[in-house]
Amino acid sequence: MAQTERTVPTVHSGRVSRRSGDKTVRVVLDYTTKHPKYGKILKRRTVAHVHDANNEAEIGDLVSISKCRPLSKTKTWRLVSVLEKR
Repeated sequence: MAQTERTVPTVHSGRVSRRSGDKTVRVVLDYTTKHPKYGKILKRRTVAHVHDANNEAEIGDLVSISKCRPLSKTKTWRLVSVLEKR
């Protein structure tokens, strides 16, 4: 059986919007997309529940996160680093 190569998880950056419990933060990922028919640029956002093992991120910090295996019902992201303290 051939060994498959693991894909490198993509890294996103966003702002911490809430500290929800021990070792968990909510990060808002803002992005823009084009409307399929009219072409207008639309602002969109995704909220990710992120595992913060050391409780180092605070509200308003700019953080870097990556996808990981499911850690709970909603947490599938892991904190990579804090890019900017607020």
